[in-house]
Amino acid sequence: MASQSDHKATIIDGKAIAQTIRNEIAEEVRHLSQKYGKVPGLAVVIVGTRKDSQSYVSMKRKACAEVGIKSVDIDLPENVSQDDLIAKVHELNATADVHGILVQLPLPNHINEEKVLSEISIEKDVDGFHPLNIGKLAMKGREPLFLPCTPKGCLELLSRSGISIKGKKAVVVGRSNIVGLPVSLLLLKADATVTVVHSCTPDPESFIREADIIIAAAGQAMMIKGSWIKPGAAVIDVGTNAIDDPSRKSGYRLVGDVDFQEACKVAGWVTPVPGGVGPMTVAMLLKNTLDGAKHAIAQ
Repeated sequence: MASQSDHKATIIDGKAIAQTIRNEIAEEVRHLSQKYGKVPGLAVVIVGTRKDSQSYVSMKRKACAEVGIKSVDIDLPENVSQDDLIAKVHELNATADVHGILVQLPLPNHINEEKVLSEISIEKDVDGFHPLNIGKLAMKGREPLFLPCTPKGCLELLSRSGISIKGKKAVVVGRSNIVGLPVSLLLLKADATVTVVHSCTPDPESFIREADIIIAAAGQAMMIKGSWIKPGAAVIDVGTNAIDDPSRKSGYRLVGDVDFQEACKVAGWVTPVPGGVGPMTVAMLLKNTLDGAKHAIAQ
């Protein structure tokens, strides 16, 4: 068994891959600007003052600046009415130099998320959550205008690491609207045989052990053990869970849904947390915004 213990998975560097993509986007933005005198615009709408939302939003705005995308900042108070928020969305729908609209989730409890998201123009739905975009994603032979950013980032990590999906067994752990469900649809479109494991699945381990590709998006810290992973499998870890760590200044550290140390001894490829899927999500948001702008400007 000595050879097994010496095995080291290839660590997929999401940060480096995302940076490559951002460089490609910056190049295309320069081209648009030179050719048409226009740059892509992304409106980022945030409601209230949730710390995590604030930090995500500032990261997205910074990323826009880095590639030359114009970021339109809409900060609304926690107690904004649903009607006022929707009116703001309609205003952005009608603004020609805004090519993408992102409403940072979660929204306060008094606002119906589904209602707000479905009011975003499908041409500007850079988050890919409009029911028409998700519906087209679910159907054979239809192409959504935009793919949700995190699932798109997961598949981009696989393809840029040279991992083929066609004919492979893929297991998706988690069935959220943001990751689990759309990533399972994307894998299906890429000709994988897909199983979705969730909180009501008895013995999830037995399914995961069979997988050539694992997408972990359950939100359970280190739930997937090394012994659950088929040797040589590709493991994409979407989980971001804070666990107590007294040795850190913050008092906690971030871990994924996969036991990374153990996975490295068995898997063929594995993404770290942080530094795996996270940077890709933002890169895909920029890519969607660029695509929306190319579509609008070239018309």
